[in-house]
Amino acid sequence: MSRSQAEKALIHEHIVEVAAKRFREVGLNGIGVADVMKEAGRTGGGFYKHFESRDKLVEEAMTCAYKKRKESAAKYINDPSLSLSDFVESYLSERHINNPGSGCAVSALMNDVARSSETVRALFSAEVESQIATMMTLLNDKKPSETRAQAILAICTLAGAVGLARAISDEDLSRELTTVGHTLLKALEA
Repeated sequence: MSRSQAEKALIHEHIVEVAAKRFREVGLNGIGVADVMKEAGRTGGGFYKHFESRDKLVEEAMTCAYKKRKESAAKYINDPSLSLSDFVESYLSERHINNPGSGCAVSALMNDVARSSETVRALFSAEVESQIATMMTLLNDKKPSETRAQAILAICTLAGAVGLARAISDEDLSRELTTVGHTLLKALEA
């Protein structure tokens, strides 16, 4: 790859990472292409050198966010000293709730994705399936049919609690949602 091609690839990757963060922070329609490009240190006019459309940027940004989630979740699968409870505690933490740009795209974007293109919805569906598989590994139960149901319950509880905690203005209720979510999911470990 020539130097200019390599530079273009690095710039492209940076734009995608900026978009992935900003979409999780403000939603898929909360920021325009020109602002993403500006935050990436580029001009809006250069957008089409990297993407054929805004939809392609959204798809790549979501794929980037999903990849980061998989990398983060891998430590809970590969480290025997970490448990489901550790994963749940991290997911339901104030840090995660207060920093959607670096957090789970499922909890941050589920409402936006419901009104998006079929391609974006398909990517999201694949990510939810991936999260179910990760959760099944963390649950490590002997009955696969029960484990899948428990994993789905866990994903719904986690994403729902975080989404609601971010949306409401009552801090006590926010903490109550995450505390109850943690308590319910801790029972799955027993």
